[in-house]
Amino acid sequence: MAAIKIGKVNWQSKLNKAAHHTSDYSSTELILRRGQPFNISLNFKTTVESWDNFTFIASTGPSPAESQQTKAIFGLSEEGASGWSATQEPSEPRCLNLSILSPADAVIGRYKLQLEILAGNKLSSKVLGQFVLLFNPWCPDDDVYMADEKERQEYVLNDSGIIFQGVEKDIQEEAWNYGQFEEDILDISLAVLDRSLKHREDPAVDVSQRNSPVYVSRVISATVNSNDEKGVVEGKWSGRFRSGTNPLRWSGSVSILRRWHRARYRPVRYGQCWVFAGVTCTVLRCLGIPTRVITNFNSAHDKNLNLSIDKYIDVSGNNLHLSEDSVWNFHVWNESWFVRRDLGSFYDGWQVLDATPQEKSKGIYQCGPASTRAIKEGDVNLDYDSPFVFAAVNADCVTWIRYSKKRKERVYSDTRKIGKFISTKAVGTNSRVDVTANYKYPEGSLKERQVYKKALKLLGVKRPGKRSKIPRSRGRFSRAEPAQTPSISGKLLLDASPVVGQDILLTLTLKNLISDFKNIKVKLKASAILYTRRPKAEILQLHRSVKLGSEEVKEISFKISYSQYKNSLMDDRKILVTAVCQIKRGASLLVEKDIVLQDPFLTIKVLGAAVVHKPVNVEVTFTNPLSEEVTDCVLRAEGSGLLKEQLRICVERMAPMETSTVEFEIIPYRSGTRQLQPAVELDLVCSLSPVWSER
Repeated sequence: MAAIKIGKVNWQSKLNKAAHHTSDYSSTELILRRGQPFNISLNFKTTVESWDNFTFIASTGPSPAESQQTKAIFGLSEEGASGWSATQEPSEPRCLNLSILSPADAVIGRYKLQLEILAGNKLSSKVLGQFVLLFNPWCPDDDVYMADEKERQEYVLNDSGIIFQGVEKDIQEEAWNYGQFEEDILDISLAVLDRSLKHREDPAVDVSQRNSPVYVSRVISATVNSNDEKGVVEGKWSGRFRSGTNPLRWSGSVSILRRWHRARYRPVRYGQCWVFAGVTCTVLRCLGIPTRVITNFNSAHDKNLNLSIDKYIDVSGNNLHLSEDSVWNFHVWNESWFVRRDLGSFYDGWQVLDATPQEKSKGIYQCGPASTRAIKEGDVNLDYDSPFVFAAVNADCVTWIRYSKKRKERVYSDTRKIGKFISTKAVGTNSRVDVTANYKYPEGSLKERQVYKKALKLLGVKRPGKRSKIPRSRGRFSRAEPAQTPSISGKLLLDASPVVGQDILLTLTLKNLISDFKNIKVKLKASAILYTRRPKAEILQLHRSVKLGSEEVKEISFKISYSQYKNSLMDDRKILVTAVCQIKRGASLLVEKDIVLQDPFLTIKVLGAAVVHKPVNVEVTFTNPLSEEVTDCVLRAEGSGLLKEQLRICVERMAPMETSTVEFEIIPYRSGTRQLQPAVELDLVCSLSPVWSER
């Protein structure tokens, strides 16, 4: 029998990409989704009398093996033991049109497709080419299947979004460019998997487990941070950022992932929670796992997992570091959508992942996937890291005043403070959706308290908030019984929305709740803080004495001037104001107010119609909000499908309150809804604009 010679291999890339929802990837490589057939055509230089001796081999990873599902051997018109199959389609002479189907649980990654032909006693082999296989949310048999097309468009195909930040009473939206389809990002996302500790420990076993979204998502949660390996982002929450980039300067994942890759996997400096979550979302969407970004306001970090967050202050309102517990103004993590074969179908759906390095899980800094259903039901005994996530949204919050080593007073206990306004971007719009009900029953309800007690029991905590005694030599002490209820109430209110560069006007309102006369010593304090609520610099201290008659209400007005806070304010523009109100022979009262200074207004105008592959100018106008000259101001902009690299334009000098207009050109290179994200960097503030979208 004459040797069979193969000529051209037509991968029908355009048709296959359209059918597999991968047309947006900026790659010449064929990108496919598992569990769905794809077509290729083989042209032969010789006549082929029979296709019966044709065998196909699809393989992935460094050591492909059938036993590990990283190698599949299958013939024509029959399904192989691996679940892979090839079917002949109507063909012309000397042409073989094929439809190849991968199983819905195939390992994802880069594959090599090989053809073996047995002619007589001679076996010939030819590599037909390579393709990348991804998870498939469109396939009902795939673990990541998502039934709603609008949700698939949002959580898999949308390459831009909104990350919510701020404080619970002042929620702000920040644009983020995920850019999962940009050039090189798919290769880099696969490299994230290959740089993991799991892969370096045993590459063959690691690749064989990449059929599971549970496994893949957990590996990514570990590798996006750099704490245990050469992961993507190095975190930093204090000090200056001169040796890297201030986390507030990032507005997308693309430049971060490219910088990591170009630096031969040296971690990118620096990130904080929203950066870790943004990068994680990019990688997971890129690999085909439906993913969204979640913000939890008043997020608890319960170091010892007793579901109680203890905060200690002194009589002046200074924070005392006597507990490792903390409450962040907000914390950002991810949710991914897939079934939980390891837990049972009840726990299918959204799964929490957190790439921010906070606590080790099984020896390394990773978190999740934890089922949101498990969190809501208090099933903290289930994998992975459900106790940590449960505490983040459900822990009780207790504040103590410490008068001396032997005397302390519990002045504040709140079962409803933690886990507020848990938020994500809406499907199809930039509006905010509250998903708190996915995590817990209504605060204060009987069911919510039952779930809390169930979690305490599973964690072995004998009663709410009970602690074991800790030696006083370590500067810590056990809990005491709560003090009596305060006989006064108080509120801190802003007189106007605070804007960077302007004075902050506040009013403390105190009310006597009983008929007895009250003489109150008030100690007011303002501190610049991080979003983790860690104080960084004291701004102001005031002492006042207030006399309250029977059920009387009094107001104390005060001001924090720009000159007082300008040298202390951190880049995230947060100030914590506390008022410790001490009553002679009565319970003390603590009143707190978180303030986020607003960015100056920025406008964007597109000067013409936005058409693919045609230049159009964009005009950005912004004002220096400060009462002093600003130098080295930078306008930056990015947006997938609009700018291939981040654009940076320097504005050398801006006088106080001066308005400046900058014009630049963009050339859209992808159709559909596009999001352009301009931002202004001043000496004191990173200002993000309202985003501009083009369809």
